[in-house]
Amino acid sequence: MSSMLLAFVAVLALVVINVPIAVSLGVVAVIAMVATHGLGILPNLALVTYGGATSFPLLAIPLFILSGAIMNASGISRRLIAFASSIFGWIRGGLAQVSIGASLFFAEISGSAVADVAALGSILIPGMKSKGYPAPLAAAVMSSAATLAVIIPPSIPMILYAVMAGTSVVQLFVAGIVPGIIGGAGLMGMAYWMARRYNLPREEAFAWARVRKTAREALWAFLLPIIILGGIFGGVVTATEGAALTVVASLFVGLVIYRELNLAELRRAVLEGGVQTAVVMLLVATSALLGTYLAEVQAPQQLAHAVAGMTHNKWLVLAMLNVLFLLLGMFLHSAAAIILVVPVVMPLVQAVGIDPVHFGLIVTVNLGIGQQTPPVASVLMVASSIAKASVWEVTRINIWFIAVLLGVLLLVTYVPITGMGLVDLFYR
Repeated sequence: MSSMLLAFVAVLALVVINVPIAVSLGVVAVIAMVATHGLGILPNLALVTYGGATSFPLLAIPLFILSGAIMNASGISRRLIAFASSIFGWIRGGLAQVSIGASLFFAEISGSAVADVAALGSILIPGMKSKGYPAPLAAAVMSSAATLAVIIPPSIPMILYAVMAGTSVVQLFVAGIVPGIIGGAGLMGMAYWMARRYNLPREEAFAWARVRKTAREALWAFLLPIIILGGIFGGVVTATEGAALTVVASLFVGLVIYRELNLAELRRAVLEGGVQTAVVMLLVATSALLGTYLAEVQAPQQLAHAVAGMTHNKWLVLAMLNVLFLLLGMFLHSAAAIILVVPVVMPLVQAVGIDPVHFGLIVTVNLGIGQQTPPVASVLMVASSIAKASVWEVTRINIWFIAVLLGVLLLVTYVPITGMGLVDLFYR
């Protein structure tokens, strides 16, 4: 336990002084391994690093990132917003409802909350401000809505968790469907309450003609998640193959159907996808080093034994793990938190009888909330930047939407059928 605690403290200390997380993980792991085995271990560390980043399921991450970047550049976001506006625009505070509704649709394509807020927020946040929404409220609505992208499949954090925990990514995707819909409905309810509080306007009267028109224009955007997720859930393709299919389909829609994707935009999308992928994969590679060291000193087993000595009640263990991940989410990006902590706590999870798919859903919702809570709060930072509003002003309003997400977390944790009902129905 002392080795594990020392390693975590060293990593956090480096992060606090602004050393990149991936570099922090690598430095601590190399020092620990050399101190334990001597300089002769160095050639093996290169092999461990390479092996950690070459898992087949991890290929889904760069592919989903690339497809999201292509879709952002091909007019799909704009069409989804138009359709959501035709459905929700008649409600008071209609643009806030449109933001949440569009996020529900976009979540089924991107798998990334940052991609969601960047693609939709750049259009909807200025739109809300022009309609009289306070800038902090506009940012809070868009930021919290983007969290749905990591709960509703396909979800990049779920893919990472499945690799680290050795469980089924498809079952994780299925588990996220109902909680994602519940979260969307809860956020819409909170947005309506906010709209009445700020006396925000309706956008326009509901009209079937407009719904039909926008639905026709967005038809291919709707078909993408149906084809991709249908293939994954139906067992026709794996999650990785589905991600590759997403890239091909998004290229076809952008180049052939909508004809809004030119070579310059495609080049920018590929570069953007490459940069985001490099960040995640460097984290995965360096975390493999630290994971190897912790496995050698049996840190996960020691942690499981220590907690099991306090309680064997899995609900109390889940409460402790919820607190742990909520705190980690404030200081680490979701990928880093999953990579750093999940391999350590899995022996504990298995020892007290927690279903790994259920736990994966809990971790995902936790870290989705972490994207909203400063000081790191990657999604909140992007939304605040677009809105040109203070992060702390946005947080004062966003706390109400975070409360909704915390409600979803408690529901997922202590009413397991919320997420696991569909998994048990189709896979067990």
